[in-house]
Amino acid sequence: MLSNKRIQELELVMDFEKVEECFKEVSSWIENVGKKRLKETINLDDSLEMLLQTRKQFREFDLVASEYCRRGQEALKKMDQWEDFSSVDVQSYRVKLQSYKEQLEEFCTQLDENRHRICETVRLYEFFDKVR
Repeated sequence: MLSNKRIQELELVMDFEKVEECFKEVSSWIENVGKKRLKETINLDDSLEMLLQTRKQFREFDLVASEYCRRGQEALKKMDQWEDFSSVDVQSYRVKLQSYKEQLEEFCTQLDENRHRICETVRLYEFFDKVR
């Protein structure tokens, strides 16, 4: 049984190394592109016209960002089985996996919040524009 468990752990490590390339690509995109683009949408302009332009640009970015989030989440699902292993040999991989997971969750949450904030701001400005 101990031998079988060790073989399973080694198989998980090999699987992790295959999936890690995807994690690295997603992580790199989040750090180098995603977070910077999200920061650009923190301060929204004061006119409806500029808000509509910002929303359009954000939607284009959102399509790409959502694809990276999806790919990252799929890769994490492949590694769900790591929860069952607690050996010291696997620990360093679990730490990496947790780091990727936290980064992805944080980015996806920020993406959702920005999407919601931009949509609500545009709706509010459209409402005020109609009232005038």
